[in-house]
Amino acid sequence: MEEIIQEKISADHLLYVSLKYTKTCDVIMNLLLRWRKMIEMCILYILRDAKKKGKIKEVSDNAIGRINDIKVLLKKDKNALNTIDFFMMLRKLETLDTERIGEFRKNVTLKVIFRGEEININLEKLKEYAEMLENFVDMTKKLLGEK
Repeated sequence: MEEIIQEKISADHLLYVSLKYTKTCDVIMNLLLRWRKMIEMCILYILRDAKKKGKIKEVSDNAIGRINDIKVLLKKDKNALNTIDFFMMLRKLETLDTERIGEFRKNVTLKVIFRGEEININLEKLKEYAEMLENFVDMTKKLLGEK
């Protein structure tokens, strides 16, 4: 859990400090990659805990297997499913078509094409993602019995 908290602290710093002053798509990319690592760790810890409790037989070695398992485990939690969907995009982030818009300006935006859909990742969108991830990390803490 400590690793997850450290990733979250680093991601929050990127969002609330670095991005505020630099306003570049590189900072947005770094933030998204940091979030990807954080979600990946959460998924792994939740699945390991579920295995210990006997809810699943084993933790899959590949990412798609883990994603499918976590979707089954958390099928009643809408925020968790949205986070997993967001994670699917983050997994392919480096290979997706991206466009940088308004760098070094207040309205800096990273345009991403995912599943044929255009997603404009700007400061507002990042704040929505941050709130969603905050809830996901809280849910992970509760599942793992942390405070």
